[in-house]
Amino acid sequence: MKTVFSPVQLAHRPQREIADGELVPAVEIPSRAEIVLDEVKRRRLGDVLSPDAFGRAPLERVHTPAYLDFLDGFWNRWTAAGRSGEAFPYVWPVRGLRADPVPESVDGLLGRYSFDAGTPLGAGTAEAARASADTALTAARLIRDGAGSAFALCRPPGHHAGADYYGGYCFLNNAAIAAQWLRDHGAARVAVLDVDYHHGNGTQAIFYDRPDVLFLSIHADPRVEYPFFLGHAEEAGAKAGTGYTRNWPLPLGTDWPAYARALEEACRWLGVFSPEVVVVSLGLDCFERDPISKFGLTGDDFLRLGQRLGRLGLPTLFVLEGGYAVDALGRNCVNVLEGFAGG
Repeated sequence: MKTVFSPVQLAHRPQREIADGELVPAVEIPSRAEIVLDEVKRRRLGDVLSPDAFGRAPLERVHTPAYLDFLDGFWNRWTAAGRSGEAFPYVWPVRGLRADPVPESVDGLLGRYSFDAGTPLGAGTAEAARASADTALTAARLIRDGAGSAFALCRPPGHHAGADYYGGYCFLNNAAIAAQWLRDHGAARVAVLDVDYHHGNGTQAIFYDRPDVLFLSIHADPRVEYPFFLGHAEEAGAKAGTGYTRNWPLPLGTDWPAYARALEEACRWLGVFSPEVVVVSLGLDCFERDPISKFGLTGDDFLRLGQRLGRLGLPTLFVLEGGYAVDALGRNCVNVLEGFAGG
């Protein structure tokens, strides 16, 4: 299996985040990607390729031009306002307030284009996010050109980013961008299977009213876990997309037997939909020792996860999402990929 990775993704270097009411050290840090890359090489998973630049057009198939303009121009506006540190939003256009007209103040823009306060923006954020999207697109092209599988070593992650907002450490929705590119380049049906501990709210929202992209997510129950406001079992799509979204919210403490039952149901839905490509939002934060998550999967369970996906026999693009137990992240990630190859 070929891996795609760009060191430009390391340019996003957050120092702090807001969590549990405190300013704490950031957990979505560059070393996450470096650790995974080292394990890919150590276990000789396959060639490591650099991504090509795809430009802005594929991004606009998923994200709004105004949002992309905000990301591209944010740092200049931030520093022009006399700021030098990482940026956090502090006000949002919630119920009863207006999102339009778009604010002129950079602080207003931060609130307009975000949905949480825990995701810092810095000098290298936009550049790293574009490189991450190019990584997913290059891996998607490998699948389009006939590869049975590919791994997009994306960082920062993407599945919480919506069409016009960032959050959850995510800025551009790499999995959605790749899925849309595959649709635009010949795949009639694409499925996105999100196995991150946290619900992929951005991906669901992007494809919610469409029947050509199936979205399946196995995650912690949003009644008690981030992102709280999406990912409930009754959310099944809208309009033409009714029936093409399926969520499995699981209780805190879920271990492999319970997780595997949800995975079997998701695989059954994949069999019914019969996609030409499966895009896996590969979060590794279901791990029992993940510092911000509360599931109980072990390292061997990630091998089992990969084996089950391999038995589907479908072209599969893996896109890295979350996972913050850095000492085990590389091992757990490559366990999935090796399990898939042997599945």
